[in-house]
Amino acid sequence: MTDLAHASVAELGRLLDARKVSAVELAQAALARVEAHRVLNAFLDVRPEVTLAQARAADARRARGETGALLGVPLAHKDIFVTRDWASTASSKMLAGYMSPFDATVVANLKDAGMVCLGKLNCDEFAMGSSNENSAYGNVLNPWAMGSDGRGGPGAAVPGGSSGGSSAVVAARIAPVATATDTGGSIREPAAFTGITGTKPTYGRPSRWGMIAFASSLDTAGLMTTSAEDCALVFNAMLGFDPRDSTSLDQPREDFTRALGAGVKGLKIGVPGEFFGPGLQPDVEAAVRAALAQYRKLGAQLVDISLPNAELGIPVYYVIAPAECSSNLSRFDGVRYGHRAARYADLADMIEKSRAEGFGPEPKRRILVGTYVLSHGYYDAYFIQAMKVRRIIADEFQAAFRQCDVIMSPVTTSVAFGFGEKAADPVAMYLADLYTVPGSLAGIPSMSIPCGFGAGGRPVGLQLMCNHLEEAKMLGIAHAFQQATDWHQRVPAGY
Repeated sequence: MTDLAHASVAELGRLLDARKVSAVELAQAALARVEAHRVLNAFLDVRPEVTLAQARAADARRARGETGALLGVPLAHKDIFVTRDWASTASSKMLAGYMSPFDATVVANLKDAGMVCLGKLNCDEFAMGSSNENSAYGNVLNPWAMGSDGRGGPGAAVPGGSSGGSSAVVAARIAPVATATDTGGSIREPAAFTGITGTKPTYGRPSRWGMIAFASSLDTAGLMTTSAEDCALVFNAMLGFDPRDSTSLDQPREDFTRALGAGVKGLKIGVPGEFFGPGLQPDVEAAVRAALAQYRKLGAQLVDISLPNAELGIPVYYVIAPAECSSNLSRFDGVRYGHRAARYADLADMIEKSRAEGFGPEPKRRILVGTYVLSHGYYDAYFIQAMKVRRIIADEFQAAFRQCDVIMSPVTTSVAFGFGEKAADPVAMYLADLYTVPGSLAGIPSMSIPCGFGAGGRPVGLQLMCNHLEEAKMLGIAHAFQQATDWHQRVPAGY
């Protein structure tokens, strides 16, 4: 029988359909892997009794004659989505032990499809970070670089952030799929660092209802999977209009697998020169150039394009995102829910102490920056100007898509870096999202697929970006590459 740990979502669905394995057996095997690889520190909350109850329910649905590609398939959720049956903390002390009275729409949609949750995944606090070093509950390790002691010691690399737990569990084949979120690169960067497929759909395609908010005009739910095919299968159940989310796009349901066999013959691939400039490490560029050559071999055409203001993405993002963060996180005041200081003199003192104790350094930094740019006298000078440049960047993407079908670039300037290498320099850390932030500002679908290895045997990702609502097309383009290569099937030693 197929090795369950390394089976794809599609393969697991076929095994379940053929009654060669049960959802309970899959859940038990996955829970055993969770325990065997606790050293990764990827899971924050695991409740086997709830997982097995969901698995039994999935088996019962199949016994009644139900079928479905996802019915009984295990997954895990980033701890940014609220869940009724597991604690929802956003990896912050501010929400330690919080039990939500409802499921996020993304969680509910996948539960309705019969997927079985293994638990909640570690991430940067409130999804703020590029390395998963900002979690209140410790670092997640990158399965490709665990350090000389195999436990995060010298030589260990970050898994990327903020969705580091999501990327680690899929890379380690603990779960075949994990939910994630992407505000400025938090799906694509960790996917690149861990050698998996990470996909951010069009802003507004997935519901934000029940996602703990960071930057509301940018936050987008997505997936970590081993392949584009698996992502397409899960998107079929996950994406859809939600009237409870004011930013949800009222689009008809569609089959995201429909372009998986389309190939890329005649496809025009836009290659932005600005994404291959100073700062890009030679090992990453070599792997990305080789991937572009593979696409040309498959029949695609490379077209030089320009995104001249993409380099402004980082400063624009770090005005807009902290401003929205400052507004969103103001709800955590110790009054209604969240951490409350044990001792205080009055209401103002309680709020001050509760926030000082509950928030970690990175949320505090972004709250301070955001409050500053929204303050009187600076709103027009910073926030309004940043919004204007955001529109310019979005317009440049539209101009580029008139010349090409898809844009391809590196995801990151380097392979995964070591713990502590950038922690003392916030600007250096922010620059890790140099190539991912522009697409986030434009709200377009984008993804990372593994395309080789660089220094230290660490994975390299290729970024694909398509126009709004072209997820199916983008996944088909990625699938063509994955049919011709095996980078997405490579697994870290020991997993």
